[in-house]
Amino acid sequence: MPSEQKQSTLLNVALWTAQVVLAVSLIWAATMKLFRPADQLATMWPWTAEHTDLVKLTGVLDLLSGIGLVLPTLLHIQPQLTRYAAYGTVALMAAASLFHLTRGETSQIGVNIFFALLAIFIVWGR
Repeated sequence: MPSEQKQSTLLNVALWTAQVVLAVSLIWAATMKLFRPADQLATMWPWTAEHTDLVKLTGVLDLLSGIGLVLPTLLHIQPQLTRYAAYGTVALMAAASLFHLTRGETSQIGVNIFFALLAIFIVWGR
């Protein structure tokens, strides 16, 4: 196997891994936000008790991002939508980080930064 082809295969595997990890994480977060009772959700994420509409909005955005990160490329139908979903994920994670920073919850933004970096990698690779 030529070096260039090997590198391309490795990059593709890394991109798919990033896409699946990010998609599963976002879909998990979406199901939690959309289907878990508010009092249970508030024990995990205290900010959700005060912002019920924001919880639902971010749940929908998480779900759409998670689906968009995988399905277009997997189905070979408008695969550029995966890149747009990744851009949206970066914006969502930036907004989440700012939200937590304004609330003094700096310890909460590590996951947001990690997800944003994964999404940037997807944008770059796809």
